[in-house]
Amino acid sequence: QNPKTYAIVKQLLTEGNAGELQKYFGSRMEFGTAGLRAAMGAGISHMNDLTIIQTTQGFCRYLEKNFSDLKKRGVVIGFDARAHLSSGGSSKRFARLAANTFISQGVPVYLFSDIIPTPFVPYTVTHLKLCAGIMVTASHNPKQDNGYKVYWENGAQIISPHDKGISQAIEENQEPWPQAWDDKLIDSSPLLHDPYAMVNKEYFKDIQKQCFYRNINKETNLKFVHTSVHGVGHKFVQLAFKAFDLSPPFAVPEQKDPDPDFPTVKYPNPEEGKGVLTLSFALAEKDGARIILANDPDADRLAVAEKQESGEWKVFSGNELGALLGWWIFTCWKNNNKDTRAIKDVYMLSSTVSSKILRAIALKEGFHFEETLTGFKWMGNRAKQLMDQGKAVLFAFEEAIGYMCCPAVLDKDGVSAAVITAEMASFLATRNLSLTQQLKAVYDEYGFHITKASYFICHDPKVIQQLFDNLRNFDGKNTYPKSCGRFKVSGIRDLTTGYDSSQPDQKAILPTSKSSQMITFTFANGGVATMRTSGTEPKIKYYSELCAPPGNSDVEQLKKELDELVNALEKHFFQPEKNKLQRKTE
Repeated sequence: QNPKTYAIVKQLLTEGNAGELQKYFGSRMEFGTAGLRAAMGAGISHMNDLTIIQTTQGFCRYLEKNFSDLKKRGVVIGFDARAHLSSGGSSKRFARLAANTFISQGVPVYLFSDIIPTPFVPYTVTHLKLCAGIMVTASHNPKQDNGYKVYWENGAQIISPHDKGISQAIEENQEPWPQAWDDKLIDSSPLLHDPYAMVNKEYFKDIQKQCFYRNINKETNLKFVHTSVHGVGHKFVQLAFKAFDLSPPFAVPEQKDPDPDFPTVKYPNPEEGKGVLTLSFALAEKDGARIILANDPDADRLAVAEKQESGEWKVFSGNELGALLGWWIFTCWKNNNKDTRAIKDVYMLSSTVSSKILRAIALKEGFHFEETLTGFKWMGNRAKQLMDQGKAVLFAFEEAIGYMCCPAVLDKDGVSAAVITAEMASFLATRNLSLTQQLKAVYDEYGFHITKASYFICHDPKVIQQLFDNLRNFDGKNTYPKSCGRFKVSGIRDLTTGYDSSQPDQKAILPTSKSSQMITFTFANGGVATMRTSGTEPKIKYYSELCAPPGNSDVEQLKKELDELVNALEKHFFQPEKNKLQRKTE
C-alpha cells in the first residue's frame, strides 16, 4: 500500500522489464543472525513497508511461541536517521510499522520517540527485562541500505537457532494482518510507551560506574574533536562527556546533524580511515585539539586518531585501541579491587580474528581471556553466560572498531567507548604520555602484537568456493598446505569443517558453520593468519598477526616479517590473478 513502491513496480510492469522485476521479486531477503540488511526499495528482496510488516509478523509469532509472558513484558524498538526518498522508506517509518504489528496483537511496545544509538536497544532490553529488541539501522552501510537488527531477552544479538526459527515464521506469515498498514493506530494505544527520557537518564547513570578520574576530567586541558559522520551520535557523546565531567568535545559542524545522504563522505564508515576524517583533522588543527573521536552513523563503533609530535595524524587500528582500552579497564579494575583473590573471576573477550593482545595481558596479570567466533553476537551471549555464573566481564572487543566497555550493554557501544577513551587520554596527559606512547608501553610490557588485515572483492560465489576447496586439498585430497612460500605452517583450524590440528581429537572447540568459510593458519615464526568470507559483503577477508614475547623490541624487523608473510599469503593462497580477485583499493 506504499504509493511509491507500488508506482515503481507498476512502471516496470508497463515497460515489461522482466530483468528488473526478477531482481526485485526473485528472492526474499534472508533473515540471519544479523537480522536483515539490504537496500531500500520495492519488492521482496528490499527493505520496504511490506517486507518490514512481514518480518515483524513472523518475529511476533516466534516470540509468542517462546514467551508465555510476552503480553506482559513486551519489546523495545529503536531507529536511526536513514531515509530513502524514492521509495518512501525510512528507519522511523519502519519502526512505527513494526510497533503497529506488535500492538495489534496486544504486545506492549517501548518505541523510542526519536533517533538513538544502537546500543540503547540492548540496554533497554536488559534494563526493563523485555522479551526482545529491534533496532532499525544499517549502521555504516551505503546510504541506500537499511537493516533490522534483533536482540533476545538476554540483551545480546540473536544466535542460531533463533534466526532459522524467525525465518520460518516470516515465511508462514506473509499476508499483512488486517490493520498492518495503519500505523496511526499506535498513537492512541495504551500499549505504546516511550522509553526515551528514562533511558537517557539511566544509561548515563550506568556508564558513570566506569568513570574513575572525575577530578582529572574536570581539570584537563586536553581538547577533543568528535564527529558523528551524519549519524545519531552527536547529542549522546555530548551527554556522555557531561556525565564524566569532561568539557564537551568540538563537534564537526558539517557532520554533527543527521543526514541520510551522508553528503561529505564517500562511505559513512570510520573504519575506512583518513578519508572519513578529513573534516575532523581540519577542525582539530583550527581548535588545537590533539584527539579525534569518530562514531559510525548508528554510534556503535568508534575510531580514534591522535596528532603526533611530527604534526602527522595517527589513526589507531581496532586492535590498537582494543589493546589500550583493555589495559586501561584492567588497570582501573585493579586499582579499585584490593582483594587479589577476586581476579580469578575476571574475564575479557575478543573475537578470533582480533589481536591476541588481551591474551598476553591476561597471562601476565592472572585474569581469564576467551576468544569467540567473529561478531558481537558471540561475545554478548558469552558475556551474559559468564555474568550469570557470577563472573565479571570487564571488556570485549573486535578489530572492526567495536568495543564493549560497560556490562550494562552486551553489544558494541561507541558512546561509552568514546568517553572512556577521553578519560584515559586525560589521565595519561597528567603523566605527560600520549595514547601512542602508552600503546608502546603496553607492547613493551606484554609483547608486541603487530596486525595487518585487508580483503579482496569477489562477486562469484563459485570462485570463492573453489579457492577454499583448493586450500583443503592442497597436496592431494584432504591435505592442507604445509607451507606458504618460505613460511612453515605449524597448525590449521578450519571452522567450516570443524577440523583443528592442535586438538588431541583434531576437533575444533569453537562452533563451526558450514555456510561460511573460515580457515586459520598458525606459522612456525609465531604468525597467525585467518581467511574468511564476509556475511554481509562480497569479500574474502584476511587477518594476520605476529606476536612477539616481551623484550623483543625490534618493531621494524617484526613489521617486515609480517609484510612478507602477508605477501606470501596473497600470492600462494589467494592467487588474485588466477582467481580474478579485486584488491581493496585504499
